Amino acid sequence: MNFNPTRDRLIVKELDGETQTKSGIYIPDVATEKPNQGIVVAVGTGKVLTNGTIVPMEVKVNDKVVFGQQVGQTVKVDDVEYRILKEEDVLAIIDQGE
Repeated sequence: MNFNPTRDRLIVKELDGETQTKSGIYIPDVATEKPNQGIVVAVGTGKVLTNGTIVPMEVKVNDKVVFGQQVGQTVKVDDVEYRILKEEDVLAIIDQGE
């Protein structure tokens, strides 16, 4: 990827929604919900306060995050869809048990 977010924005690659239930039933694409989880692929420098101080980003590259359904802007780069979010749009960081 050759683009970087500015300030308090981050770029997330959305995770695919489930296409099969735990019991083995396949769900058609039109019936699946849009995913609201993704992996952070790039982060900006941080939020700039009115006094010029930069608050570093809490979210880091490779974090798995949860975000709202109707937030951010979707962009497509090299046939891959990404979502650009503000850090405040991230609801949670999922611990992946490092």
